[in-house]
Amino acid sequence: MHTKLIERLQDFFGISRKEARGALVMIILCLVIVWAPFLFRRWVLPMVPPPGDPIDMKRLDSLAIVLEKGNGNDKPALKIPARLVDFDPNTASVEQLAELGIPAFIAKRIGKFRDKGGVFRRKEDLLKIYDFPPVLYQKLEKHIVLQGRPNVTDVKSATERGFKPTYKYQDRTQKRQASVIQVFDINTCDTTQLVKLRGIGTKLSLRILKFRDGLGGFHSTEQYQEIFGLDSLALSELHKYARVIAPVKKTNINRATAAELGMHSYLKNRKLVTILINYRDQHGPFQNAEDLKKTKVMDEVTLKKITPYLSF
Repeated sequence: MHTKLIERLQDFFGISRKEARGALVMIILCLVIVWAPFLFRRWVLPMVPPPGDPIDMKRLDSLAIVLEKGNGNDKPALKIPARLVDFDPNTASVEQLAELGIPAFIAKRIGKFRDKGGVFRRKEDLLKIYDFPPVLYQKLEKHIVLQGRPNVTDVKSATERGFKPTYKYQDRTQKRQASVIQVFDINTCDTTQLVKLRGIGTKLSLRILKFRDGLGGFHSTEQYQEIFGLDSLALSELHKYARVIAPVKKTNINRATAAELGMHSYLKNRKLVTILINYRDQHGPFQNAEDLKKTKVMDEVTLKKITPYLSF
């Protein structure tokens, strides 16, 4: 039998007799490694006595009853303070957030978010913090107070509760409101004009320009929604001050190479670009946008997006 296996391995793989022996050994070792855990659990592990004292099933049952009474449902209970107080997530310290029942690692995450310039403008923005428990948010929602600069009564009340209000968030908002913002062309602007808008910092302004350059310019303000990371405030600011005035940069689809077409943000699919080029070479130039449907790979959504950037 051993000899037959060696001969079959030689015939199947086209190898020498020595190499066939080595292959057979490797196959046997692989089978042993694959089946070893199963054999260990099935035959060896039951023969090993468990360490320590035997399990007290009555004690486990009593603990389960206590946990069920304390929880009341199948969902894990969150540790929520018996008495909650109003707080502003833009000003409360990490320690104060932890005292409200927010896990320490999430409280630190909120602090880092604010240190990087992040601002909570709506209560629901708390849920954007990674891993923030929705159940905990429901408990805290009615106690979240997003306010401007507090009056004397609010400061006194917050101080009595142990909170120390800060005005970093309000000061930053007032500085931006103080600067007069003029309407500008989104296709010719730079970062200095974008950072003046509320909700847009240096990183977002660079992302907007990168997206614009990848397109060859915006042809509609509806494209603002395609930019990753813009919240409702940033979008409203763009719609209010950023106008589409300068024309977009168009690409002649009958002359462009595959590399030139692939540089466009809407044509990052290499397979799509290759099919377009091959169809053009075999059937001649495209006459209009409708001709692109003949390739059978251009869907309506992509066609609608890319048409303003093509010339024929």
